[in-house]
Amino acid sequence: MRVSIDDVAARAQVSTATVSRALRGLPKVNPATRARVFAVAEEMGYVPSPSARRLATGRTKTVGVLVPFIDRWYFANALEGIDQELREHGYNLLLFSLGGYMHGQQRRFTEQMVRKQIDALVVLCLGLSATELAELQRINIPIIAVGGPVGGCRGVHVDDAAAAAAATQHLIDLGHKKIGHLRGGINDEKNFVVPSLRAEAFEATMRRAGLELRPEWSVAGDFTVGQGAAAAATLFTQSGERPTAIFCGSDEMAIGLMFEARRRGIRIPQDLSLIGIDDHDFSAPAGLSTVAQKPLQHGLLAAQVLLAELDGLTIPRHEDPMPFKLIQRESTAPPTPPA
Repeated sequence: MRVSIDDVAARAQVSTATVSRALRGLPKVNPATRARVFAVAEEMGYVPSPSARRLATGRTKTVGVLVPFIDRWYFANALEGIDQELREHGYNLLLFSLGGYMHGQQRRFTEQMVRKQIDALVVLCLGLSATELAELQRINIPIIAVGGPVGGCRGVHVDDAAAAAAATQHLIDLGHKKIGHLRGGINDEKNFVVPSLRAEAFEATMRRAGLELRPEWSVAGDFTVGQGAAAAATLFTQSGERPTAIFCGSDEMAIGLMFEARRRGIRIPQDLSLIGIDDHDFSAPAGLSTVAQKPLQHGLLAAQVLLAELDGLTIPRHEDPMPFKLIQRESTAPPTPPA
């Protein structure tokens, strides 16, 4: 039979309020009484119920994570980092999955979904509308964004524009002048800003180098392997002349492009150099050059910031972008001279 707080109070010969105060470490409890309560609670195997703890502290010991997908590499790794840090501190993770970006449909994420369920919220790579953000701010919980900037929220993410510029400049420095682009798709761009940040940085870097932007060499791939392969097929078939190098807005699209190139007998890097962003788990085995980021570390830091705020600690606002690193592997090389 489950031991109740009333059972502990009766055995320790104190009130239930005293038991509650003693076990919560609150003041105005005699040290000897506190010690007796702890001894009795341990002897009887008393475990406070989650609802009792919530009523006593006003805390749910739960942090929510709002995520558009759970099957993408970045999201999965960031979730792991968040969960590791929360479990280390006795917190639970409550996942709010939108099941994709809804492709323009109205989302069902409101204040009522999170009220009294969570103590704080992490927003993964998703732009909140002004209405959604206002609703969340009304419940006065800490909110932080991970993976890309979200208006009105603190954020933990790389400088996506700088990362894309570094990838593009790497191809230019190798001597490539005919450079294509596999970018994030229209549905991605409607819902978060990372694809457009990377695309705009690619175009700006090309213009600074005085290089031509060929519209037929810019195709959307929606940040997935399958769509990357499909976009590559479009790029390879709709243009008589092929670029000598391609910047992909994500490693997953780049890996898809590698599959399609192999099917068509296009050699990498002899016929086509290729670079992505992320350092996906498959990037090193595939020999893919990339701009590496560490989503697990992003998740860890975001959870640390929220937990510190929940503990009432004064912490500096985290505004500096997370670090990234350009890694050259076998997929990039100088262009092959014409025969």
